[in-house]
Amino acid sequence: MQYIVINSLTNSHQFPLNYKRQCHPNDKPESMIQVFGEFLLNLPETKEYLIVGFSPSSIPLKQRWHTNGLSADFLADYMTTFFPSRENDRDSITRRIEVKGAVSYIANELLENAMKFNDDSSGEPIGLSLHLRSDRIIFLVSNSVAVDAIEGFQNYISKLTTLNPQELYIDQLESNALEEKQSSHLGYLTMMVDYEAKLGWKFEKIREEPETIMVTTMVQLEV
Repeated sequence: MQYIVINSLTNSHQFPLNYKRQCHPNDKPESMIQVFGEFLLNLPETKEYLIVGFSPSSIPLKQRWHTNGLSADFLADYMTTFFPSRENDRDSITRRIEVKGAVSYIANELLENAMKFNDDSSGEPIGLSLHLRSDRIIFLVSNSVAVDAIEGFQNYISKLTTLNPQELYIDQLESNALEEKQSSHLGYLTMMVDYEAKLGWKFEKIREEPETIMVTTMVQLEV
């Protein structure tokens, strides 16, 4: 199983919306990438990380949604071990509870999105990794995406990264209420509004025939 995580002790960069790396004439087509939002191409090295993979099998990934909550809770429990609470210290107890709730919610939403929009025909696994730094937790989830769904997804990302998240959140709540939807399109907005997370996306062609595009979503949560 291959995860697209680039580690480096230096040269961490953030790229603006619609940044597209210029390819060298000798580059292979597969090396072409597009980055949107606040995505770290050179992920700072950390000694504390956790990787979980979901491989295609006889059970379609979309039928595993009921396990997302269990996986998210496991990741949250793992991360809270790095935020010990001290007896009678209300601040440390509150911080631990907040971190656990945030990690559980974000991980669950990322897994649900990845499984919902994964291109099962690609045969590529879904990967989720968490990286702990001194000031933040970085989530990375990778899944394949159907070629004909990319334009719509990138248009939605453009709205998320250029318009006011608070206004989008309120508009989406009102739209969902009118259409009697429970949570459509609220996941990313909730991360941005309620948890003040920074989001970014990377699209990369990993195979020419059949054409296979992997999308990696990055969420940076300050702690």
